[in-house]
Amino acid sequence: MSAGSGIDTAVILAAGRGTRLAGEVADRPKGFLAVGERPIVEESIGRLQAAGIRRVVIVTGHLADHYDRLAARLGPAVTTVHNPDYAASGSMYSLYCARDQVAGDFLLLESDLVYEPRAITTLLAHPGPDAILLSGPTGAGDEVWVETDATGCLVGMSKRRAALGSVAGELVGISRISASLYGTMQAIAARAFATSLRYDYETDCLVAAARERAIPCPVVPDLVWGEIDDPAHLRRVREQVYPAVSGRRRFP
Repeated sequence: MSAGSGIDTAVILAAGRGTRLAGEVADRPKGFLAVGERPIVEESIGRLQAAGIRRVVIVTGHLADHYDRLAARLGPAVTTVHNPDYAASGSMYSLYCARDQVAGDFLLLESDLVYEPRAITTLLAHPGPDAILLSGPTGAGDEVWVETDATGCLVGMSKRRAALGSVAGELVGISRISASLYGTMQAIAARAFATSLRYDYETDCLVAAARERAIPCPVVPDLVWGEIDDPAHLRRVREQVYPAVSGRRRFP
């Protein structure tokens, strides 16, 4: 297990269709965008393994065969589980599909992230069982802002900053989830799924879970990272984030 953390597993959500990047990923999932020598999801797996994560579960959907082949190439440390309803469901349903593959605490990531290793080590070193990683403002556009209470625990999330109270930072898309919190999330989600599978893990389920338990939100103000949802995000990652993460130049 990762030293001191008790966590040796990560779950990567990779079922999305990436419709806003259709011109870039027509023949492959978003995680197979390459801004360096390897697909971004493979580089993410490498960062996880360097931090001591020994098992990675990828939840697939759109063009799942790409991830199946990646898992076969990387060996038994990487496995896939498929969300057959990926086109009609949200990110929480993808996470729900992994419930038989995850027995203990785990790190939760999205497949379209490029980030410095400090994102992982910060969460593994966090003293509590749960943590949602936040950064300072990136100016990337389409940000998810996070409101916390006086103790730094989750209150709300929204793309509309004005809808929130005390905003602590931006949601990075990397979290530390305990088995207990995952159980709470599954119970909340199961009720939501009776109405619709379009239910997201962060703005919907984690916010609902935060009404039942305290979920800390550690902030790394100068974290270097980027999510790739649209062409503008991709340009930012190629021109600014990846060169900084790879050590080619300083981040502005």
